Amino acid sequence: MVLGRSAAGWAVPWDQHVSRQHAELVCQNDRLRVVLLGSASNPIFYRGQQTARFQLRPGEHFVIGQTTFTFSAGRMSLSLAGPEPSQQRSYSSRLLRQVRFRDPDHRIEVLSRLAEVLAGATSDQELCVRLVSMVLAGIPGADAAAVIAVGEDQGVQVLHWDQRLAVGHDFQPSQGLILEARGQRQSVLHVWRGLGPDAGPSLTAIDNVDWAFATPMLRPECAGWMLYVSGRFGTQAQSCSGPDDLREDVKFAELLAANLGSLRRMRLLERQHASLSQFLSPVVLQTIAGEDPDLVLAPREATVAVLFCDLRGFSRDSERHADNLMGLLERVSKALGLMTRNIRQRGGVVGDLHGDAAMGFWGWPVANADDALRACRAALDVSAEFKALARQADTPLAGFEAGIGIATGRAVAGKIGTAEQVKVSAFGPVVNLASRLEGLTKLFKARILLDQATATAARRQLPADVGRVRRLAVVRPYGIRSAVEVSELLPPAAEYPELSDEDLNRYETALDHFVAGRWPEAYALLHRISPADQAKDFLTVYIAQHDRTPPSGWEGVIAMGGK
Repeated sequence: MVLGRSAAGWAVPWDQHVSRQHAELVCQNDRLRVVLLGSASNPIFYRGQQTARFQLRPGEHFVIGQTTFTFSAGRMSLSLAGPEPSQQRSYSSRLLRQVRFRDPDHRIEVLSRLAEVLAGATSDQELCVRLVSMVLAGIPGADAAAVIAVGEDQGVQVLHWDQRLAVGHDFQPSQGLILEARGQRQSVLHVWRGLGPDAGPSLTAIDNVDWAFATPMLRPECAGWMLYVSGRFGTQAQSCSGPDDLREDVKFAELLAANLGSLRRMRLLERQHASLSQFLSPVVLQTIAGEDPDLVLAPREATVAVLFCDLRGFSRDSERHADNLMGLLERVSKALGLMTRNIRQRGGVVGDLHGDAAMGFWGWPVANADDALRACRAALDVSAEFKALARQADTPLAGFEAGIGIATGRAVAGKIGTAEQVKVSAFGPVVNLASRLEGLTKLFKARILLDQATATAARRQLPADVGRVRRLAVVRPYGIRSAVEVSELLPPAAEYPELSDEDLNRYETALDHFVAGRWPEAYALLHRISPADQAKDFLTVYIAQHDRTPPSGWEGVIAMGGK
């Protein structure tokens, strides 16, 4: 581990002579190897000499600044059946608020560094290491300190403990004291041996321990945790003459416990925020920041624009790379990351990830007048990125394309699922329609397909230099009763000059002839459109397959035989 003032291993926040990253410690075979790091600004003294690399045996020590570090062979074990204390005192929060510190500057200095020291902890274990260091720094009379966890079954676990160099005995916290503090839900002090002529060793629960107190952490974020502190009367650091003088130390421990609860709450919120940020756009997160997430994220009906995006070429690649599935997974993950990033950047919610496909939606929890437009812009962004990267053979996304379907309508959106598992998503016919449109991109050989509601919004709101819309056909998708007018969303003419605006107008005129049953006219116009337009082939082939003659009872709707 690394030792330093704010090291992610063994924090020494009380000594300014200790650098942030000062020394590397390696314990092996009852030896401790110490190596001075290049970032250290002060030397290490071992056996009175400046030394940059050495080994310690148990009982030996080294010095940095004003702190002596002793390699201890001490052990920890719970004291299950120690003698009854000579005194027991309980401290309510109201009582401790009336206690004044005789040396407030030192206590406040330690507390002021608490947030900085604990914030750098990357795990609960490291958090406990740093917290115990803060306890020993703020309570000079304490010989040992620990963070204890008590389960619902009254099982006691010592998460981390430490003791001062002058203490040569094993650490044996009293389980009776721990359970008493848990039961009372307040700090409890046990005194086994006091000062004075009547004090004798017979009441001492553990050798060289006169007193100990346990302070439970009552915040839900630290449920079951407590601080345990023990020491002796009459030491050089402990100037108190009896239990009453320990009230300051108990108050300091309670302040640490309360601050730890707040810090863990902040870390929990940060993790929740990071988790939500994978699904919700920054705009949505800002909107719900000051409200109750359970209320804001509750399922409700809303008008949403739903986008389905699916990879093209994945099945082919999965067969080709069957012997390197992890590599294929990495490529697919990058592709899904491209999709979700563009959804979120356009203010959408990532509703689901399934295999090689992603679903996003707009209109919940915040509704905007341009939700359909945002979905279209996200689709154009995704399509443009895939198109550019697919041409670069040295990129993970080489060979991949994407098909996208967008539909707008009513749906239930929010936290949807079971009591055991939920996800933020949308549910309803419009979601199924968007999925069907995405599937139709394969038949129409189009990258982005829209339903009529989305196409109408895009025609009205989408600037010509951002994208273009054209009607492709009226179809009845598989599994859907109603006919749907399908439109294609295309890049602007400047980015896709192969298909001119004149070609688009010519296609829509041909479509009008097709719907009206004038198939020869439609067929002739379709052949005048640029050969680069693959989408026109769908109508051309359909007309040719029916000998350019509408079937009996023709209503202008093409029934799709499958997904």
